[in-house]
Amino acid sequence: MLLLIISCAVIFSQSSGDFQIARLKYNGGGDWYNDPSAEVNLLNFIEQNTNIEVDAKYQFVEISSDEVFSYPFLFMTGHGNVVFSKDEAERLRLYLENGGFIYIDDDYGFNNAVRREMKKVFPEKDFVELPFSYGLYNAFYNFENGPPKTHEHDKNVPQGFGIFLDERLAVYFTYESNPSDGWADATVHNNPPEKREEALKFGTNIVVWALSQ
Repeated sequence: MLLLIISCAVIFSQSSGDFQIARLKYNGGGDWYNDPSAEVNLLNFIEQNTNIEVDAKYQFVEISSDEVFSYPFLFMTGHGNVVFSKDEAERLRLYLENGGFIYIDDDYGFNNAVRREMKKVFPEKDFVELPFSYGLYNAFYNFENGPPKTHEHDKNVPQGFGIFLDERLAVYFTYESNPSDGWADATVHNNPPEKREEALKFGTNIVVWALSQ
């Protein structure tokens, strides 16, 4: 497979020099910490299949910490609830307006809380569904039908939504798709190998798109 050469427009710097994903720790009672193997497996897959150099370890960060500005890519997932304080919403907005990117994956029952809390971050904006022709869906691997269906949930059609700052996708949100379940160790959700590979490929697309906008 041809290697992809990317240039990261994000202004954040990382001490290791390698690409890292930071799990966003949030308040509200949702299990922000679930499936800690997910990012590690995705990062290893990315390093094996692209020319992106990674630091493949599980790490988390809180919005209230200045450390959040060290990471160009945040990952947020969970079941149930999330609550941003006024200060956290303002800091997340600052992070995103300065080039940061956040990927949110609904691990089930997360949709309403995510939409409510992101309205605190961007009161003037709504999530918009991305068309299948959007560049993220063929950034490295081809997903002509949009997000894959990794986990059944309510058996609804998987969807991908975004919040744009000017023309840049700053927030990407998958619903009824749950690819991060497929990133986790094989024994966690017992997904078949082809589903796990599909999910890892899709995660690669998200990272590639976030870094190359």
